[in-house]
Amino acid sequence: MESLRGAEELSSAPRLSKISQPTAIEHETVTKDISPVKFSIRNLEAWFGTKRALKGINLDIKTNTITAFIGPSGCGKTTLIRCLNRMHEMTPDASAKGQAILDGIDIYDDKVDPVTIKRRIGMVFQKSNPFPTMSIYDNVAAGLKLNGIRNKELIDDIVKDSLEGAALWDEVKNELNKPGIGLSGGQQQRLCIARALAMQPEVLLMDEPTSALDPIASSKIEELVHRMKRDLTIVIVTHNMQQAARVSDYAAFMYLGELIEFGNTKQIFENPRMELTERYISGKFG
Repeated sequence: MESLRGAEELSSAPRLSKISQPTAIEHETVTKDISPVKFSIRNLEAWFGTKRALKGINLDIKTNTITAFIGPSGCGKTTLIRCLNRMHEMTPDASAKGQAILDGIDIYDDKVDPVTIKRRIGMVFQKSNPFPTMSIYDNVAAGLKLNGIRNKELIDDIVKDSLEGAALWDEVKNELNKPGIGLSGGQQQRLCIARALAMQPEVLLMDEPTSALDPIASSKIEELVHRMKRDLTIVIVTHNMQQAARVSDYAAFMYLGELIEFGNTKQIFENPRMELTERYISGKFG
């Protein structure tokens, strides 16, 4: 199948010179391995009006890994991932400053088009949100058509590949013209994942994608996340400690807008360096 990134319709990525990466991260708990870095977050802060929601976040996200953001409600997890594809600034009176460096390019650079960023960084929300008036097929194809792709054969191929990538094709291949809203809750969430995959993103942000699902549907999403890691860099927000331990390679614990600790998931859960992390992991608060 022709790669969507190679298609002429989506070849308008900004031509920016790569900025130099800082040689050190200020936060002492960031891991220091030689795996390639996909996303570097540097001194990132966010506000809702005059209320500061993120306080100087520094973090490296590795290529083809799963990073889980954990912490109590209101700690800034969702705000942080919304900053990573520039959705945060779409909220009235919301603002952000700092750097979010994707493959060497700061997505907050004035020369960067936010629309281009959203093509490279997909998002799956807490509540499944298929377009209610669209069929299963059109839900997946919507982003392609909005970006000017008209080649029916290309769209057909991408829809099929995306539904297969979301482990949904076998369940819906004979029902593509039926409303997406008619699927079960777990299927709707996988449809939303397929819709994100259709744009062939490099990074997929997932905001509590299983919180509204039953254990069986949640398990399917977790299995899917593991498979997608081969082709994507994944960031997931979750309140489920067991889920974070099962699915992620790295974990970041946040509290009151600050990054308290970040490291290998096994280390975070079995030997946290910070007392606050240990208290949260052990259920003493949160």
